[in-house]
Amino acid sequence: MTVFSDSHVHLADPAFADEADAVIERARAAGARALVCIGESAATARRAQLLAARHAGFVFFTAGVHPHDAASWDEATDPQAIRDAVANGAVAVGECGLDTHYDHAPRERQLHALDAQLALAQELRKPIVLHTREAEADTFEFLRRAEIANVRGVLHCFTGSIALAEAALTVGWYVSFSGIITFKSWTDEALLRAVPDDRLLAESDAPYLAPVPHRGKRNESAFVSLTLARLAAVRGQQVEALGWQTLRNTKELFDLPDAVLIA
Repeated sequence: MTVFSDSHVHLADPAFADEADAVIERARAAGARALVCIGESAATARRAQLLAARHAGFVFFTAGVHPHDAASWDEATDPQAIRDAVANGAVAVGECGLDTHYDHAPRERQLHALDAQLALAQELRKPIVLHTREAEADTFEFLRRAEIANVRGVLHCFTGSIALAEAALTVGWYVSFSGIITFKSWTDEALLRAVPDDRLLAESDAPYLAPVPHRGKRNESAFVSLTLARLAAVRGQQVEALGWQTLRNTKELFDLPDAVLIA
């Protein structure tokens, strides 16, 4: 059995409804030692917090506002909601970021919400979970501001350029890969080898992006081992060793308790 962590899973998504606890237990049975449940809105962060409380020491949660919802960023309520979540155990700010592929929010509103969350991450001394899609120029600039603010984070579900990954690595960030790398359409094996062992994370992004052979089905954390197997094969590493390494990296980035490493 491969030991692993899921550094990014949307367990509070309605796709899991009343099944979240069963999904969590299947992940544990498959070898998971830690799941980071993403709170990409105030409502999902509250649900994620409840899941983390029910599965203390195994499920952890974050709080932020997704770029798709950046147009509704509310200075009167959103910053305090994130502060409250961190006070109640949230391990990171996010998922936040930039996305011009879908353009659900105007670029200027995405940038405003992201900068507000960077300021919160600096204030609260928490890392950022960053979503970036078709926004490389703005992401390069954001990483520069994050370095100045002494804020670390992760480029989650990364599909960008090696140059952007290297820029993130240079300022102390991590890079995470999802089941996308198992798809036939994935060809950038050089990117998978470019991230050093101590900055590499693996994730499900469930309920989305199920890896082969589950592509097209609802994803879940138990399938992260398949993504790790693909990473290990491309990098010429043993999947068991890589699973432990990415678990250590998840612990380090999110400052998880030492117990997640205990066999």
